[in-house]
Order: sequence, then C-alpha cells, then structure tokens
Amino acid sequence: MRPRGLITGAWAVTALTFFALILFVFLKVPEAQPQAGGLAQKIFYFHVPAAYALYVCGGVCFLGSAFYLYSPTDRADAWAKAGAECAAAFGAMVMVSGPLWAKKAWGVYWTWDPRLTSLLLSILIYVALVVLRAFSGSGEAERKFAAAFGILGTAVLPIVHYSVQLWGGNHPKVLKANGGGGLQDPAMVQALLGGFFAMTLLAALLLTLRAQLALSQARLLRAEELAPDTNG
Repeated sequence: MRPRGLITGAWAVTALTFFALILFVFLKVPEAQPQAGGLAQKIFYFHVPAAYALYVCGGVCFLGSAFYLYSPTDRADAWAKAGAECAAAFGAMVMVSGPLWAKKAWGVYWTWDPRLTSLLLSILIYVALVVLRAFSGSGEAERKFAAAFGILGTAVLPIVHYSVQLWGGNHPKVLKANGGGGLQDPAMVQALLGGFFAMTLLAALLLTLRAQLALSQARLLRAEELAPDTNG
C-alpha cells in the first residue's frame, strides 16, 4: 500500500472509531449519578481521553526536545514541534469539553480549581511555544530555546495530574481511584476504553503527519540554503 493510501486508511479507521464511540456512548451507556452531571457526564468519555492524548503529545514534545538538546537533528526538532502543536490542539479539546460538563456539575463554566488552573497554565505554555516557533525563526539558537521551553511545558503536566490530591478542589471525580463513585456499569468501562483507543489513534495520526510535514519543511529549507544563487 502506498503511503497516501495508508494515511487515508488511518483516517478512515480513526473516523469510524469515533463514530462508533459516539453511538455507543449516547445510545448504550447509561447515565451516571446525578452529582457527576447526569447526561452531561457522558462528556467524560471524550474529555478524559483528550486529556490523556494531551499528556501523550506533551511526552512526545519532551522527548523530541530532549533529543534535540542532546544531539540537534531535524528529525528530533520535527517531533518536538509536532508534540507541542498537537498538545495545544488536544488541550483546546479539553478546555472546551470541560466547561460544558462543569456547568452541569458545578453550576458554572469555570472556577479556579487547582486542576483547571494548572491545566490552563500548561496549555498556555504549549500555545506560547507554537507561537514562538512560528515567529522566531528556524536557527539553531531559536530551536534550542524552543526545545528548553518544550521541556518546561511537559514538566507542568504532573502537577496537573496530581493537583487534586495535593490541593483538593471540586473537580468532578468519577473513577474510584480518584475518590469518585466509579464506573458501575460494564458499558461505562467499555466506553472509556473506547475513548482512550480513539484518542490514541487520533494523536498518533496527527503527530506522525505533523512531524513528517515539519521534517519535509526543514529539508526543503536546507536545500534552498545550499542551492547555488543563479541571480548573481
């Protein structure tokens, strides 16, 4: 199969997975306890996997940035850039889906909850990194600064994850491991696992495509720099 056909197939599988997940969540999965948001709690099956995908993309940004600082290569920089951009994208998903659930569970769209505040800080770091890369140039010094910034952004993610345990807050708790009521119906567990699977597919696809594009752009830029000047 040609690369283009492989990519098309990956998009098709990802789209079908999300379509099946949406049907399953809203037609088969029962509503959770009222204090978790009732019908609105079904956002949970997309919101939490999106946060997980944010962590995955942040991890890719961290590894790409660390490898670039250790041994500067276009490939490492491409993966660092892809990780930062995809982390910002999944962060946007989390910040859109979260307030919709919070309105039902808390009565407000936003509160300065420890987890929300630390998550917002992390996402803003990735957004700032994307803007920095877009306008600061592509020299080695700029790339190294962006790599260091990318490591900083990922270092905030553990604070997001453990903020509820460290500082409390009223962030909705569904899983028993976090002090919630738990997923009491097998369909809820299946829906959550399906959400993780779907978001993993989407994250892997977006990361791969963005890294390939960034690598191609870097190679094109180097080819233009090495090309003889025919206008002189």
